[in-house]
Amino acid sequence: MQSSHTGQHPDISTSSDVLVVGGGIIGLVTAWRAAQRGLRTAVADPEPGGGAAQVAAGMLAAVTELHYGEETLLGLNLASAERYPAFVAELEAVSGRDTGYRACGTLAVALDADDRAHLRELHGFQQRSGLSSEWLSGRECRRLEPMLAPGVRGGLRVDGDHQIDPRRLAAALVTACERAGVIFHRSFASRLTVVRDRASGVVLADGRALSADQTVLAGGSLSGRLAGLPTDVVPPVRPVKGQVLRLSVPGPYAPFLSRSVRAVVRGSHVYLVPRENGELVVGATSEEQGWDTTVTAGGVYELLRDAHELVPGITELPFTEARAGLRPASPDNAPLLGPSALPGLHLATGHYRNGVLLTPVTGDAMADVLTTGELPEVARPFTPRRFSPAPVRQEQPA
Repeated sequence: MQSSHTGQHPDISTSSDVLVVGGGIIGLVTAWRAAQRGLRTAVADPEPGGGAAQVAAGMLAAVTELHYGEETLLGLNLASAERYPAFVAELEAVSGRDTGYRACGTLAVALDADDRAHLRELHGFQQRSGLSSEWLSGRECRRLEPMLAPGVRGGLRVDGDHQIDPRRLAAALVTACERAGVIFHRSFASRLTVVRDRASGVVLADGRALSADQTVLAGGSLSGRLAGLPTDVVPPVRPVKGQVLRLSVPGPYAPFLSRSVRAVVRGSHVYLVPRENGELVVGATSEEQGWDTTVTAGGVYELLRDAHELVPGITELPFTEARAGLRPASPDNAPLLGPSALPGLHLATGHYRNGVLLTPVTGDAMADVLTTGELPEVARPFTPRRFSPAPVRQEQPA
């Protein structure tokens, strides 16, 4: 097995079958699955396991995240959710690391009559989509979660929506990649190399040139900023800022919240995700602020205000962290998976608010396309070419 330490030693190969640009959870799962298929695989990222996963709450909420107009995406989300238990079992066995996966369910609640009507509509939409959710009265919600505000008017219990700790997931994926022989080049990819109208690798910020038979662009919200991308291949991915808070629940933890709780308060979505280690994650704002990752007083105030309205006891908890991250959003809020219009270049980006949920199915789909040239059926609606009217480029004969 090849060395997989830092990519800074002169003996480490600069050539690979697959080069993944971006070491967030999507890039890592792509590299891990590719290496498992026998492909010599490398990752270019200054800090593998960083990125949006360090901020994300990790709700695996295919049902409660359902939005009107996203029925096609629902199929991909459900396919990935179904794979999660086996995916986690395999990843934890290979890496020896715990991922914080919990099959604890989600409770979506309404605080006023308008929210209650909206939640009732959503329940009907879920049922028409064949999803399993149970309508509860306000009293039944409080029986499940006694810390909820007395004004809760009703809610949806979804036992199939689970959670994972994205930070621990990312760390486990780094270890799994290392053990599978993935080489890490710990530097930014500054420019795509194109030879004879085919992607052939990248040049790193430290000047090293990496060559690869196939390059996967998995840079999250930064995916469109790689120099050297032909204009018609630049992925239409933009950053959407999200601010997230972390509190700690003094033990014993169980009496505070037993499952993820979410609601819409004054038009803003708020959720509380209780970790088994006593951490409570509160999020998340959704802000079109470009590349700004400043934690703002207003963002923190609004999250705490809305969370307090939902669970009044939250203001007694110790405050441990506030972070802001950037979700990679595409024009239709769905990912871009598979071959781009440039031969040799694949995309695995644009996962928006579903990156953690879509990790298992993305890894499988990208491994399939890298080994067979074909996307599996479940991923075909998400080809990057759906945004590109330009004809597919033909490779030039050598």
